[in-house]
Amino acid sequence: MNYTTLFETIKGYVENDFPNTTWTTTTGTSSDFTGKEQVDTFIQQAEQRIFNGVQILDLRRNVRGPTSTNNEYLTLPADWLSTFSIAVEDASGNHNYLINKDVEYIREAFPSRTATGTPTHYALFDANSLLLGPTPDASYTTQLHYFYYPESIVTANTSWLGDNFDSVLLYGALLEAYTFMKGEQDVIAQYQKRYDEALAQLKILGEGKNRQDMYRSKQARYPVG
Repeated sequence: MNYTTLFETIKGYVENDFPNTTWTTTTGTSSDFTGKEQVDTFIQQAEQRIFNGVQILDLRRNVRGPTSTNNEYLTLPADWLSTFSIAVEDASGNHNYLINKDVEYIREAFPSRTATGTPTHYALFDANSLLLGPTPDASYTTQLHYFYYPESIVTANTSWLGDNFDSVLLYGALLEAYTFMKGEQDVIAQYQKRYDEALAQLKILGEGKNRQDMYRSKQARYPVG
């Protein structure tokens, strides 16, 4: 399901064109939408709810970048939400995965910032950077595997959810739309039931089938019977 189909399906389900806002193409053709701003908000709210409710592979990104010699901080990507793993590559190209600790541990274990070496630990220092321990003694290549919000179907026109699990996206958006309309509680309850069923199916894939061979701790797992 692409964006246009999702947009029209939402309006068809709730029988509302949301006429308070209007969007028009530069050419004024028949592809014009009414209520675009409101429906877009419903879709993006649904996406955020789904992304925070289940871990799917589409939420992960991998980047490589260098550390700075004698600099204990590593700048995070602008779209970073949380770290899945981080590794330092040695001269042979081997990946040495860093152990996640808190800032206090790093400061206790590596009290001297001038005592440098190959980083073995990291901590979340703030929303923009990681704290490495010990302070890098050279420019090492790091590989950061992290969670982020993929581009919304609203701006991309297609998305992994739209292509593979459009039911959870549709019913999530319908919940937002019908709540906005202050709709009947029994209808909202039905949308909620269908959304929960679709999300459970997505969890079986994202946190069950796709995570059977993962051994790292503190990862949510969904049992598959």
